[in-house]
Amino acid sequence: MNIVNILEEIEKVDGEVYERLNPRRAAMKSFFNIGKKISLAAMPLALGSMFQKAYGQTALPSGVVDVLNFALALEYLEYHFYNHTIVGITKKNQDGTTNNNVTDVTFTFPNAASQAAITTIRDHEKAHVDLLVGALGSSARTPIAYADTDFRAGGTFSTVYSDYNTFLAVAQGFEDTGVRAYKGQAANLMATPGVLQTALQIHSVEARHASHIRQMRTAAGSTVFKPWVSLGASGQANDSGVAAVDAVYAGEDLTVQAGANIVGIGGFSGITKAAAVESFDEPLDKASVVTIANLFLQPGKKLS
Repeated sequence: MNIVNILEEIEKVDGEVYERLNPRRAAMKSFFNIGKKISLAAMPLALGSMFQKAYGQTALPSGVVDVLNFALALEYLEYHFYNHTIVGITKKNQDGTTNNNVTDVTFTFPNAASQAAITTIRDHEKAHVDLLVGALGSSARTPIAYADTDFRAGGTFSTVYSDYNTFLAVAQGFEDTGVRAYKGQAANLMATPGVLQTALQIHSVEARHASHIRQMRTAAGSTVFKPWVSLGASGQANDSGVAAVDAVYAGEDLTVQAGANIVGIGGFSGITKAAAVESFDEPLDKASVVTIANLFLQPGKKLS
């Protein structure tokens, strides 16, 4: 989840959000370059101030609050997944203080580069949490604590913190879910070309994160994972090798685009089903994302 996606979701419940933020809709494009002018740490304050100016001193509309809090829930989930790993291995909290309480993370990273990559992803997720909390203010949902999560998914991924390969497999599921969820919103930005352009740029960065996790899996084992979603051994879209995450890849094996069957199109026999599938990313709707997220939340803490 990112700023462009959040604003697009808010537009569904408040069609005037861009006018509130800036009387010239085209000028909103300047906001998406804000990262070039202020530090990441200042982003929560910047976004919070932006919404306060947009809606005055009144409370945020309930629909806007719902959208932002849903995004916040997902960011909490992703942050805890990566943070628990880093704290467990380094015994250091994100602020540098010592933490010897995490004892169930027993795998080790194969090298410094892989640990640095996961640390960077963790830091990004924490920045997203802070940004959303800053925007919501007193309307922010109750924080999701690590104790509210279940990254072993009821035993489905029992070795997620004891086996590096399992950890990466779950990470791939999270990242591929994020890319598809974002893709699901892109079409709704067609009416705002400036925002769409920036959205696609951010989407490409998220896709590179997913690609990097896949390359880390290749480096860690004997199986070669392509940097993008391809067909699995069964000929279905799930190429992760983990049947338990089939929902992440549901619909990714489509071979028909805009009414045309891509397989063998134009008489080219070399365009196989695998090639057709790899050529297009498919979106994932919100309900499907919620179902996937709930696999990793404790009973009574699940999203609705």
